[in-house]
Amino acid sequence: MRSSRPKITALIITFNEIGYIENCIESIRFADEIIVVDSFSTDGTYEYLVNLENVKVIQHPFDNFTLQKSFALNQATNDWVLFLDADEVVSKTLKKEILKTVNSNPEHSAYWFYRKFMFQNKSLSFSGWQTDKNYRLFRKSKAKFSEERLVHETLNVDGTSGFLKEKLIHFCYKNFEEYKEKILSYGRLKAKESFFKEKKFNYFYMIFKPAWKFFHRYILRFGILDGKKGIIICYLDSLGVLERYRELKRLELQNNLEYYLAMPDKA
Repeated sequence: MRSSRPKITALIITFNEIGYIENCIESIRFADEIIVVDSFSTDGTYEYLVNLENVKVIQHPFDNFTLQKSFALNQATNDWVLFLDADEVVSKTLKKEILKTVNSNPEHSAYWFYRKFMFQNKSLSFSGWQTDKNYRLFRKSKAKFSEERLVHETLNVDGTSGFLKEKLIHFCYKNFEEYKEKILSYGRLKAKESFFKEKKFNYFYMIFKPAWKFFHRYILRFGILDGKKGIIICYLDSLGVLERYRELKRLELQNNLEYYLAMPDKA
């Protein structure tokens, strides 16, 4: 019986996710509770979600990914949590593995999912994404999001972690401009993260690290075997690193200006 097994809460955070969220929601209908935290979407995402049966939608302002996901986690009423991004889809085989894992009284507190990166509905085999993994299934009572990260957030887990065999499908790349804006926004958040940790801007890193990112993904991680797709993805990922240092420089200049203006007049 459904009530005899541990219940699962599926969580998602959204902002302007029409075109992604539909398939994501349908793939997690097996969850006992579905909660979506929306940061005031303007593309119809919220209106779509509120009309769905058995989906709870909460609007909450976005500050950073860690705070938003922590807020969402607090809304879950079940201990087992399946936390997805809106552009991720659970396959039928992964669904079976999730349910089997939760029902088996597992020793692990959390599970890593490997992801299959989809480039315009076709899988990307290399370009650094072949080993991409994230925590997606875990016990709420045994995990919390690390406060040290604003983006590419991760969990601090009390206990051991395992891996699921089936991959989560990640429909991240719809078109060039959308993915570019996503990568640039991630870069700006990483800059804030570095700024709060008092890491200093460095021109050498601004030049070297984007170049190294492209070389590492395109050559060492075999992005060249992905053809044109590999060039595009590796370029955009390196652009995100460049944006991180551009934003860090801007934050430092702004902070120095504010400090200067706050100094008492010595004239």
